[in-house]
Amino acid sequence: MNDFSRPDLPSESGFPIARAGYPFIFISVFVTAIAAILGWSWLAGLGLCFSLFCFWFFRDPDRVIPSDPSALVSPADGKVIVAKRVEAHPYGEGPAFQISIFMSVFNVHVNRIPFDGVVREVRYQPGRFLNASLDKASKDNERNALLIETPSSVKFWTVQVAGLVARRIICRVREGDSVSRGVRFGVICFGSRLDLYLPADFECAVKVGEKTQAGTTTLGSMK
Repeated sequence: MNDFSRPDLPSESGFPIARAGYPFIFISVFVTAIAAILGWSWLAGLGLCFSLFCFWFFRDPDRVIPSDPSALVSPADGKVIVAKRVEAHPYGEGPAFQISIFMSVFNVHVNRIPFDGVVREVRYQPGRFLNASLDKASKDNERNALLIETPSSVKFWTVQVAGLVARRIICRVREGDSVSRGVRFGVICFGSRLDLYLPADFECAVKVGEKTQAGTTTLGSMK
């Protein structure tokens, strides 16, 4: 049986909401209230449905992380769509092991740090908004990449990629920040993906099609 620990303090709310969702929730609730006051029942109904969707979409549940210090954890909730060695990638020369996780609108969209380390580079790239499940989304879509160096000097990339509906990538860490496994670092709004580019000899523990939970699912061991 695996042991787990908390990466940060548990929320004081019974249903925690990511701060990125506050504007969406406020606007939808406001429109719903105005429509109800004016007697526009159809608009009030639509507004209520969207308000409930926003509350649910921006949920931010507490998570626990594996106690094994070598475990690299998933940065996102979703489904593994790529888990393979690649000969080249957009953020460096030479081979790497790529793991990509697709987040549908039904998944939690809060992103978490995969492994302890220091952020050595933050690289934002504007781009298109193709379906995030497509391979070309990794190089064509809007994205934000973090280069993290572990305490043992291993470097890897964690890349937030916008999707077909997503129009906003939020990243709350900066170059030089020390980061810890499982701690929240950002959000992508409304459907997207996370790409990891790891050392080529990374021992992967997940397969294409498997479901992941951010902070909790072990993707493999970091040497």
